[in-house]
Amino acid sequence: MITSVGGNLTAKERLMSDINTGQQTLGIDNTATNIHDLPGTSSAVSWAAIFAGAAGAAALSLLLVILGTGLGFTTLSPWAMDNTSATRIGFVAIAWLSFTQLAAFGLGGYLAGRLRIKWTLAHTDEVYFRDTAHGFLTWAVASLVTVLLLTLVVGSIAGTTDGITETQITEEMRNASANGSLWMFVALLIGAFAASLMAVFGGRQRDA
Repeated sequence: MITSVGGNLTAKERLMSDINTGQQTLGIDNTATNIHDLPGTSSAVSWAAIFAGAAGAAALSLLLVILGTGLGFTTLSPWAMDNTSATRIGFVAIAWLSFTQLAAFGLGGYLAGRLRIKWTLAHTDEVYFRDTAHGFLTWAVASLVTVLLLTLVVGSIAGTTDGITETQITEEMRNASANGSLWMFVALLIGAFAASLMAVFGGRQRDA
């Protein structure tokens, strides 16, 4: 039987010391292998979630625009195109465009916030900022893709209207184009706000 002499440990004490040392080492290793909790190892941008949200927003926006166009053509009458009906049609088109931006980018922002990774070490304010940024980036990506497609379509249509001279463009058409651009700007702002807000809401549900 081995006893403690002159400061030496017994066999039992040595065994317990080895077990304690092994448990401490194992605990350190388990903590270190959780790479998602280490600072600087997880990206602040979840591009997969952003592109998923942008795809959903662009698809829903396309569906709503097609639906609005179909409903608009059913209300047009070639025998009653006075100023009052044209104004009413323009107002309805602006309202539908705003609703399209609100619904489509609200969905896209929610998807981006809900599908992102979970930032375990980020502060609450930092998480809210990142969710807002994800919603804004979702709106930006979807808008750029939509503008690119519209540019290609408008370019192909413009190639078939080369016979129209500049004098045929009336002052009313110029005013309508200017007003349409202003309202398009407002509608895009609505879409950006909806995407950012819904991304924060989706991120909160993701972390709940």
